[in-house]
Amino acid sequence: MLFAWITDPNAWLALGTLTLLEIVLGIDNIIFLSLVVAKLPTAQTKPRTAAWVAAAMVMRLALLASIAWVTRLTNPLFELFGEAISARDLILLLGGLFLIWKASKEIHESIEGEEEGLKTGFLLSWRNSTDYAAGYYFQP
Repeated sequence: MLFAWITDPNAWLALGTLTLLEIVLGIDNIIFLSLVVAKLPTAQTKPRTAAWVAAAMVMRLALLASIAWVTRLTNPLFELFGEAISARDLILLLGGLFLIWKASKEIHESIEGEEEGLKTGFLLSWRNSTDYAAGYYFQP
């Protein structure tokens, strides 16, 4: 009985689907990391790439561990246009909107280039405090 799932075609279909999703998401992560790391100076590329890959692996494991919990969040929180909205729906919606925003931002920056002057992503683009004191952030 312990290995009865081996003969179940649905189990193999689910395993194949999960494997395919992991491959696609892994390729997506590599593409995203290469876009982010390409903006760094050459000396910082290798250590930052290793840090990003390690962080991505830890985050992937944490998300895989919590996915069973997220799938059980099906109790309706409220109704919108006659449809019940659950916490799972909100998580999926916000995650999808974040991915669309991030992809649009990366595509825009790769096509238009980054504007000079005030940096809006201060927390994500860590700068030396002497640059801030010297006024490099507020160049006209």
